[in-house]
Amino acid sequence: MLQALSRIGRRRALQACAALVVVLGLLLWWLLPLGKPAPSGTLTFSTGVRSGVYQRYGERLKGDLAKDLPHVSIRLQTSEGSQQNIARVATGKADFTIATADALATYLHGGGPGADRLRGCVRLYDDYIQLVVPRGSKVRKVSDLAGQRVGVGQPGSGVRLVADRLMTAAGLDPANDVTPVPNGIDTTPQQLENGLLDAFFWSGGLPTSAVQELSDRFAIRLVPLEAALIKELQAVGGSARYYRSAMMPADAYHGTQQGQAVPTVAIANVLVTTDRTDPAMTEAFTRTVIDSRDRIGREVHAAQLVDLRTAIYTDPLPLHEGAKRYYRSVKP
Repeated sequence: MLQALSRIGRRRALQACAALVVVLGLLLWWLLPLGKPAPSGTLTFSTGVRSGVYQRYGERLKGDLAKDLPHVSIRLQTSEGSQQNIARVATGKADFTIATADALATYLHGGGPGADRLRGCVRLYDDYIQLVVPRGSKVRKVSDLAGQRVGVGQPGSGVRLVADRLMTAAGLDPANDVTPVPNGIDTTPQQLENGLLDAFFWSGGLPTSAVQELSDRFAIRLVPLEAALIKELQAVGGSARYYRSAMMPADAYHGTQQGQAVPTVAIANVLVTTDRTDPAMTEAFTRTVIDSRDRIGREVHAAQLVDLRTAIYTDPLPLHEGAKRYYRSVKP
């Protein structure tokens, strides 16, 4: 009898221990995070001038990142544009940015500090070169800018790079044949309206709100960038190979183009980081950029043009390992 009771006691003790192990396991499962920890920390995203597409896109993307990466604090930092953006990320002063492919190639070929560490995440939308003049201007082509006061973009911008190249291809000396005004899209529309400029260059997605707002209150015209000029530009080689002929749709700026598409130059934009950025962070950042396309696109039209099928083509930069992980995860 005593032996039987002893066996029953041992059995109950073992059952109690097993139950305790199960309870402790459930508690640990509930209290402790399993799997990879969610990305955390602080990121700086270098954007552009306040009224430009980079800044407007960055402001809206920040909201989506806050939802998808709740433990990550995103700081937006305005800039002069692509050239300054690239230098900031390459040297560790920012973590992510947007820049045009020609500006990236120029930085790489020039051996800028940290150039070898730059990585691509997403090919975004295209920038379109816009040469804006008053509707009554005699300027019909780039070479007609001789002797004119021309807004060419800030020194660190992508527009400055392409404006100088376009004028050179048209046979003009950008420093001497025009009066270059080194201002960006935050000030040049008002200067054109006030008669302080005769023309200005802009490189941005369509439509750019600052140009649209100018056209709503002041009669402007977009100067065509003729095919022969673009061929001359491409013949330079090097980073100029990232320029291609394109057409600004007839409805890009309502009331300005009078139903006519405008020949121009297009350049791809790339979301940029470096190999210093954690792969998990980059994977999550890339996912948010793709997933937020339609929502952001309702306010910043250019965002609608982000296409998963072409997003991996971040030439001239290799893809970041984290971006590769994302694209593998969504591959059919």
